[in-house]
Amino acid sequence: MMMAVASLGAEASDGMVDVQQDSIHVSAGGKYIFVPDSLQKDVITLLMGNSKVVDDETKFASSEKVIWKGDTIPMKLRSRNLGRYDRGLFNYLFVPKGDWGLGATVSYGELSTDDMEMFDLLSDIDLGGHIFSIKPYVEYFIKNNISCGLRFGYTIGKAHIDSFKVDIDEDMNFNLHDIAYRNESYSAALFFRQYIGISRRGRFGVFNEAELSFASGNSDFTRPYDGKPRTTHTTTATVALNFSPGLSVFIMKNAAFNISLGVFGLHIKSETQKENGEITGNRTTSGANFRFNIFNINFGLAIHI
Repeated sequence: MMMAVASLGAEASDGMVDVQQDSIHVSAGGKYIFVPDSLQKDVITLLMGNSKVVDDETKFASSEKVIWKGDTIPMKLRSRNLGRYDRGLFNYLFVPKGDWGLGATVSYGELSTDDMEMFDLLSDIDLGGHIFSIKPYVEYFIKNNISCGLRFGYTIGKAHIDSFKVDIDEDMNFNLHDIAYRNESYSAALFFRQYIGISRRGRFGVFNEAELSFASGNSDFTRPYDGKPRTTHTTTATVALNFSPGLSVFIMKNAAFNISLGVFGLHIKSETQKENGEITGNRTTSGANFRFNIFNINFGLAIHI
């Protein structure tokens, strides 16, 4: 079945268009065009001034809704204006309440003399290192665009200095060699994440994450001493509160790609050192950081069900 409507061009300027919710009445005069039933609602919305042929985000209808699992959910989420000026920013629906997210983030960083041109100016320099981290997690959306979750983590890092010789003059020369460092840790964390939808179709979003983590690990530091290798074994326990911004993109209907950056955190760390099975020292440290950390860039894939 087809319906007839009047064109809005110059030839239809003599006619009168009366738009109602379910139908369009056109008076005599003007030029007629035929519109399929599938486009009837879009044409009515257009003539009522609520939209354009191309979606206009600046005239987003706050009453627009979407159906998810049989429930009708607003596309625009209400947010409280805490400032004196309303900047007109929208928080679009990104992930609805009651959704589950399963995923993992992975990070990897590596440093070697082959990647740094400054070492080409020096001779007899051979050092390198890498760090790898994987963190699977599960989250549940307690409200629209807001989730709580549990994350587990495993991190391993290694570094070595096979040779580092500097000989400038008699007062400034040293030779480091056969030095190795290995670190391994396990962690568990509770996190709270708030998403902000930046796309009307719910494909792109940014998020802020607060994480309370508990970690336990050990490390070995080996270096030559009196011509023999000596190893110091250290066990650590860490409690940290971290804040990370990130970006999430739905690459498929239920699959999203995530990237997050660790930029701010507070931590308390306890360490105990042993040599040859005997305790040689212990310490407790605390601190805060606010900086971009190349070793704390996490890439991940999440499945939403």
